[in-house]
Amino acid sequence: MKKSGAEIFVECLLREKIDTIFGFPGGVVLDVYNVLFDAPLRHILSRHEQGAVHAADGYARASGKPGVCLVTSGPGATNTVTGIATAYMDSVPIVVFTGQVPTRIIGNDAFQEADIVGITLPCTKHNYLVKDIADLARTIKEAFFIATTGRPGPVLVDLPKDVLAAKGDFKYPERAYIRGYNPTYEGHAGQIAKVVKIIARAKRPVILAGGGIIISGASEELRQLAEIGQIPVTTTLMGLGGFPATHALFLGMPGMHGIYTANMALSEADLLIAIGSRFDDRVTGNLEEFAPHAKIVHIDIDPTSIGKNVRGDYPVVGDAKKILSKMNPLLKKEEKDWLKDHEEWLREIEEWRKNHPLTYNNQGKKIKPQYVIEQINEATKGEAIITTEVGQNQMWTAQFYKFTKPRTLLSSGGLGTMGYGFPAAIGAQAAFPDKIVIDIAGDGSFQMNIQELATAVQYRLPVKVAILNNKYLGMVRQWQQLFYNRRYSYTCLNSNPDFVKIAEAYGAVGLRASEPEEVRPIIEQALAIPKPVVIDFEIDREENVYPMVPVGASIRRMLLA
Repeated sequence: MKKSGAEIFVECLLREKIDTIFGFPGGVVLDVYNVLFDAPLRHILSRHEQGAVHAADGYARASGKPGVCLVTSGPGATNTVTGIATAYMDSVPIVVFTGQVPTRIIGNDAFQEADIVGITLPCTKHNYLVKDIADLARTIKEAFFIATTGRPGPVLVDLPKDVLAAKGDFKYPERAYIRGYNPTYEGHAGQIAKVVKIIARAKRPVILAGGGIIISGASEELRQLAEIGQIPVTTTLMGLGGFPATHALFLGMPGMHGIYTANMALSEADLLIAIGSRFDDRVTGNLEEFAPHAKIVHIDIDPTSIGKNVRGDYPVVGDAKKILSKMNPLLKKEEKDWLKDHEEWLREIEEWRKNHPLTYNNQGKKIKPQYVIEQINEATKGEAIITTEVGQNQMWTAQFYKFTKPRTLLSSGGLGTMGYGFPAAIGAQAAFPDKIVIDIAGDGSFQMNIQELATAVQYRLPVKVAILNNKYLGMVRQWQQLFYNRRYSYTCLNSNPDFVKIAEAYGAVGLRASEPEEVRPIIEQALAIPKPVVIDFEIDREENVYPMVPVGASIRRMLLA
């Protein structure tokens, strides 16, 4: 019996064991939505296509499974671009299905036509335009294969209306084969052995772990590596949670708003072991002065990342989990007293930690944002899934929340997308209905996708939003204060709405704290409410994020206050 393209589409998702999709209907995908009406799939209706893609992204980051998004053609498709670019920069496996006008009128400027394949070429791992129903099942199989293998990333599949309406035979391929696409997973045995010898000779080693640790599921292997060799660990923003923040060897996050100890360790190390990190400019600062004394081991599944920004003296291409699983037994065989060998280095690190702790001035009657995050951490015992928006809220979260498990921080790192955190929290809550999910937001970022409150309420997803409300575009204002003589040009948000009333209007719960002693009780009250909750924390308006490395400076040159 022949199936329509829409039926084939839904059957392919079921074969891929997809249980949840995020989307927004429109004319050219009505055939699909007609099939979805009876399908054993959960469809979550976003209120904007960007929200749908960010929700799929959050679902993928939290669960490790591919996120799926379905939208219509034209503006529906173009509204996904920011979410796709966000996922691309952070290597998130999502598959975005866009409707397209019928094949016979593609290129004729038809109603709601957009060349979404051409538009997204620079920000997808791969994309497809399906022109024949005979190619549909194979294309969908390939899309999920590409999105989830090697270095993950977003794949877009453009579906013309006539392909979805046509009838054809259905046969889902057992496996995908794409000529020329064969990611390396195992790592070269000779290079691994060489790296082990290099580590054994180092006196001042440090590990820089990135998001690749979390993607590969290598957190336990990373902990073993650090403990076997008594090697201190710093993680990028994307790597937070990949190594326990409570571990004695953890240095914190490095870079522009990194911890003093982490930045100094990278600057003074004689060996830098980078695992699943692409050496983003926010981590390295001035490249010419980055890790000047160190030989660099670079382990990454993406060979194009090695040597792209920072030289790799000892490259190893492959999956981090598989490579570390081979390295750790070899390190154990090295007859060394690692703790004694690195005693002086660890003592120096402890001096940096003691003399320059991460701190803030919590005196006075104003709520400090760092205090809010500390209280969220204590109230959740570090067990929540935390999403962030972008800006000061993101950096304070990275500094003051103690992430001890992978896939518990969801944040837009590479693209820095304001408006990401709330819909991503919705996606994470959809993946884990029984977990605490909190979006730590800025008042500017939250308003970019505030309409998704309707989604959270409709699907009874009890996401909590903690707004650090300083009535500014805070990070931009901080730069204006420090580098533009306090000329606060168009960064003041005094016309903010009443977020409590906004929440209530959507059917959520709104709470507000304006004094420090109100912070903890309101957090606990919010956590006890089985509904979406928005908490408006009225924080110190001109509180800044420190440490801070000026643009173009060495990460040694930190502004500490």
